[in-house]
Amino acid sequence: MSVPEVHRTPDVRRTVDAVWRIESPRLIARLARVVRDVGVAEELAQDAFVAALEQWPRAGVPDNPAAWLMAAAKNRAIDHVRRNKLIESKHVELGRTTPVGNDDAVAELDAALDDDIGDDLLRLIFTACHPVLSTEARVALTLRLLGGLTTDEIARAFLCPEPTIAQRIVRAKKTLSEKHVPFEVPRGPGLADRLSSVLEVIYLVFNEGYSATAGDDWMRPALCEEALRLGRVLAGLAPAEPEVHGLVALMEIQASRARARVGPAGEPILLLEQNRALWDRLLIGRGLAALQRAETLGGAAGPYALQAAIAACHARARAAGDTDWARIAALYAELARVAPSPVVELNRAVAVAMASGPAAGLGIVDAIAAEPSMQTYHLLPSVRGDLLFKLGRLEEARGEFERAASLTRNARERALLQSRAAACVLGPASP
Repeated sequence: MSVPEVHRTPDVRRTVDAVWRIESPRLIARLARVVRDVGVAEELAQDAFVAALEQWPRAGVPDNPAAWLMAAAKNRAIDHVRRNKLIESKHVELGRTTPVGNDDAVAELDAALDDDIGDDLLRLIFTACHPVLSTEARVALTLRLLGGLTTDEIARAFLCPEPTIAQRIVRAKKTLSEKHVPFEVPRGPGLADRLSSVLEVIYLVFNEGYSATAGDDWMRPALCEEALRLGRVLAGLAPAEPEVHGLVALMEIQASRARARVGPAGEPILLLEQNRALWDRLLIGRGLAALQRAETLGGAAGPYALQAAIAACHARARAAGDTDWARIAALYAELARVAPSPVVELNRAVAVAMASGPAAGLGIVDAIAAEPSMQTYHLLPSVRGDLLFKLGRLEEARGEFERAASLTRNARERALLQSRAAACVLGPASP
């Protein structure tokens, strides 16, 4: 019997890719809990992915793709244990001692893979954020394992070269294996030591879902949902940590805009043009409550709480014209003081432009334009183009929008920027 046409089309590859994006973190986390090596766990999960690429085009996509991948990975994990135990038994035999039972080890592994206890994803984050790794390596590795992001996507999130990220990930996995880092959520002082890195990971995963760095979609909602879920779990684990609540507040409020950020055809809708009636008031309420907890715990000046306070200004404005831009500019100034970066300055420039006029914002943008990390950051020419457009400097604005379009890897964002460039021919709309 012939294979149905749909199984031979690129649609199957896209389906496999989509399932991998969604399921690989859970798959790797489950495997890591039992093989105790995140590098091996990722390899086993990737083997299952390759098997799907080979079999699904012939047999069709299974009804439960996640369960299929888990079963395939489980079989490979058992084979891995059997090989290791066989090698171990050979070594023991040469030493004339009694070998460990292969069947017993496989049975224990089989039971462990079927036993979904605790939150393996949270364990995976804390394991990848162990102090034996540099902060940069912790975040890069966890984004790779948790978000299923490519090295290119992670490099763009970090604004640094792709080979640098690839080296960090390889070295991090090797270090965790060599140091025999336990697969666990630490308690007491160990929790505090790793908390900032974990928060950064969750924040970057959410950002990748909120504004995808590459691909055909403006958003990747599954990443936002996973980051928000992990943030809520972490808030329960560390209820006295204000920045945990600050991050949760930020994500809740940002997530409330999801339905309004994308148009019927998947096109991006920018903040000031969104239909605020579509904003999720439940998520806004949860976010404001989390922000209040952060402030009550004395964390109002923390970087995540400050960003949440900025998001709250937008959430409280029922119409774009009601936005308190002066307060937002002041909050960005405080954020620039406690967590200085060119990206924060770029965001401050937007707020200052809204509060005091585009010329004031353009001055801030031009002051950071020479920063090395800004040279390939598409949002800098995008913001600069917008400010030039408002100042009537249309030819310059068009060049900035075209440059921004050439730098972004996201197809939706590129189309938006190209349309902004085309609009420069027409000039600003009448008030």
